Amino acid sequence: MKKDPPAPETPATLLEFPCEFPIKIMGRAGIDLDALVYALVRPHAPDLGEGAIRSRLSAQGNYQSVTVTVIAQSREQLDDIYRALTASEHVLMAL
Repeated sequence: MKKDPPAPETPATLLEFPCEFPIKIMGRAGIDLDALVYALVRPHAPDLGEGAIRSRLSAQGNYQSVTVTVIAQSREQLDDIYRALTASEHVLMAL
């Protein structure tokens, strides 16, 4: 009986580092979500610049979305950023 050749190894991630990586964060309006996101992401991305964060309110003004673009150096760095963001009670979702 003929054996199939072993499957090629797949990389742990499809990203090539370093790369620009946008992260979208959703939260309720009424808090300074921009400042919160900056404070949570900056320890993991010390080169985070002023223009790296964009935000907008939902149509009814109940929610705010913030997009922060980091220069990702590794998958571990991105995982640390997502953990920091989702640990905050003010962050409803991070994509």
